[in-house]
Amino acid sequence: RWPCGVFSFMTSILLLLCYQIKELGTPADELVALHSKRFGWLPTFEKYTQSGPLILSLVKYCVIGPTYPFRGGIAHYSTLLVKHLRERHDVRFISYIKQYPKWLYPGNTAMDPTAESGVLQVACDRVLTPWNPLTWWKTYQIIKEDAPDVLILQWWTPFWSPMLFALTRLIHRNTKIRVIFLCHHMIPPDGGVFDWFLARRILWRGNAFVVMSEEDFALMRRALPWARIRGTTHPPYDIFSRDPIEQKQARAKLKLTPNDPVLLFFGFVRRYKGLRYLIEAMPQVRQQLPRAKLIVVGEFWEDERLYRELVARLSLTDCVQFYSKYVPNDDMSTYFSASDVVVMPYLEATQSGVAQLAIGFERAMIATNVGGMPDAVEDGKTGLLVPPADSGALAHAIVRYFQDDLRALFSENIRHAKASASWQPLVQLIEELSIPNAQPHTELPAVGVASPRVL
Repeated sequence: RWPCGVFSFMTSILLLLCYQIKELGTPADELVALHSKRFGWLPTFEKYTQSGPLILSLVKYCVIGPTYPFRGGIAHYSTLLVKHLRERHDVRFISYIKQYPKWLYPGNTAMDPTAESGVLQVACDRVLTPWNPLTWWKTYQIIKEDAPDVLILQWWTPFWSPMLFALTRLIHRNTKIRVIFLCHHMIPPDGGVFDWFLARRILWRGNAFVVMSEEDFALMRRALPWARIRGTTHPPYDIFSRDPIEQKQARAKLKLTPNDPVLLFFGFVRRYKGLRYLIEAMPQVRQQLPRAKLIVVGEFWEDERLYRELVARLSLTDCVQFYSKYVPNDDMSTYFSASDVVVMPYLEATQSGVAQLAIGFERAMIATNVGGMPDAVEDGKTGLLVPPADSGALAHAIVRYFQDDLRALFSENIRHAKASASWQPLVQLIEELSIPNAQPHTELPAVGVASPRVL
């Protein structure tokens, strides 16, 4: 009997995995259409555009997330969010003692070397360690005792699943605190089917969700059809560009010639960032722009040797410079100020903090037309968009940018867009989602719908 039982069980699991693989491979527009057919209405991704002040009494928030001295865009995002929320509300910020174990983290686990007097400093309670359940219980006790109206959690990697599962379960069962999830990635770049299972299992207990791309909106609707989901764009990172330096001075620091065309690739180097296609585009760029230079600035999360070998094989050692390190906040202006254009050849992306940095430094962008990139880069206005994984199209866009002298036009458009960009829409959206829906059933699982299970 037991061999038959095992065979039946494994067959069921295989069928379930095949269904989930097909589900993940379905384009966003087809997911939305399928949802419309099944549930009788058509959800649409609409960016939040609240213009006037939202009339709302003081709300007590609790935010969980990384902050300085942890490095990376999520830490910057969490810190700036708390700063702007505190301008209008009472906010308690709970952060981490440790963030990732070294054996799981492909990059350098050292802390951000930026001076302590930096702009990303906020008061917080350092309580959590993601792999220590005792700190989960301590965090729950703090939240329960503090009794906030809303708990704001962030989702971007399944590494946090055990911790978030425990916290949301305790909050859901023992308190009436609303939970809002800020979803940076519904499925992380290079993620798979198991990430999809974990996302559904953890996010199920949220009362409302904020996503940053139409693709993530469709995936969220597919995972949680009843959910209250709103869309927004990535807020600006303008704090790093308040003290820009002259381009000539920045290039002197990097030993670059003042009049050469300079391309900048900035940020962690991972497969989905598509750096390989940018390097492969450089020979075509050099045919039209012989003095063009590419500077690659960021920490490698994969084998750096493969990229250096590609540069050598294409005879590009004289025009490609690697700065394979994490860049402190105080040094960002050197690299952005030295560049003429920021290139983001991503294979996939829901949103990009690098794009917001480029806007802050008023640098035009050449990016791929994937995920939420068209929201950050307006084709023909603030930059150029090309298909992903296409070195030829990328080279053509780079050459066009310099030969048509588009820098002045794009910089002016970015300057106007930057003047109106702020964190206010995100803060107001969170305030709106802090109010229970007039139809509370839209925030809860539909009648007869079971909790999503991992298997």
